[in-house]
Amino acid sequence: MAVEQSQVEAALKGYQEPYLGKDLVSAQCVKEISVDGDKVKVSVSLGFPAAGYHTELATKLKEVVEAIDGVASAEVEITTNIVSHAAQKGVKHIKGVKNIIAVASGKGGVGKSTTSVNLALALAAEGATVGILDADIYGPSQPRMLGLSDKKPDSPDGTRIEPIVNYGIQSMSIGYMIDEETPMIWRGPMVTQALEQLLNDTNWREVDYLVIDLPPGTGDTQLTLAQKVPVSGSVIVTTPQDIALLDARKAYKMFEKVEVPVLGVVENMSIHICSKCGHEEHIFGEGGGQKMSSDYGIDFLGALPLDITIRQEADAGKPTVAADPDGRIAQIYRDIARKTTAKLASQAKDYSAKFPKIVIAND
Repeated sequence: MAVEQSQVEAALKGYQEPYLGKDLVSAQCVKEISVDGDKVKVSVSLGFPAAGYHTELATKLKEVVEAIDGVASAEVEITTNIVSHAAQKGVKHIKGVKNIIAVASGKGGVGKSTTSVNLALALAAEGATVGILDADIYGPSQPRMLGLSDKKPDSPDGTRIEPIVNYGIQSMSIGYMIDEETPMIWRGPMVTQALEQLLNDTNWREVDYLVIDLPPGTGDTQLTLAQKVPVSGSVIVTTPQDIALLDARKAYKMFEKVEVPVLGVVENMSIHICSKCGHEEHIFGEGGGQKMSSDYGIDFLGALPLDITIRQEADAGKPTVAADPDGRIAQIYRDIARKTTAKLASQAKDYSAKFPKIVIAND
């Protein structure tokens, strides 16, 4: 009996892709199904970077298709195509940037900057072109975390700034322009102006995802971001501790008010595993991030352990995903990166940058 294309499509519909939470046919990721006798070829295009997952997914889909009566062999090709997704209405597109993901906490000291840089590195490891903007004007930390404390940005034309690149990601921070120990004694309007300049005057080069590491709180910087920066989605970082969760909930409410989608919650310092005896202990409480996700109906993106190497590697200027790319913690960050961008991929696409600007002139 000859195999029909509809049989292959029906089989693929029966497999729910874990990152998208739906089948690949419904998600419009199946681009081509070709049947040649008892041989089948399937082409899949994911809307999120997942280089470390392509082989696993291809193997699973191959099994699904080869389970169809009459199919002798199946070939599955997986590619990724990252497009721009919609942001707040009326906010101007930033040249060279497809999508902006804001990372917020509401509270300081929960590991937001460490999560931001490792998320950026994980996205790059999964095959995306990535940038990171350090939006903390008062306490910039990304230059040190990226091992770039002594670098100064170039401006060949005197107007636009070149991002500084390390570990394959483009970066910009006020920390590149001032001495590390110089305090920024600025009022709110100066801070917001500096943020806008760092964002708009940097010569971002075809960035799929620009990760913005926000300062803690819900003040001027966050308001500027909501009103003037085309944010496609946000990630909230918290610890399981009740005090941290209170502020994380405020961050969620802030994004809700300004109509920026929350892609999910990352729980940092989730569990401590003793390096000497292996004893597990929930130092900051247990299950707080998952409860917040459940309460607000948002995704729980993952939990990271309280591990001394994460802190040591960030302080040394080589964050975990760069320092130990095949390690367990790096794999957690990469899983979080896939979940974050898969959630973003399910949102409306933004075609505004492709349309010409129409100017009506009076003769």
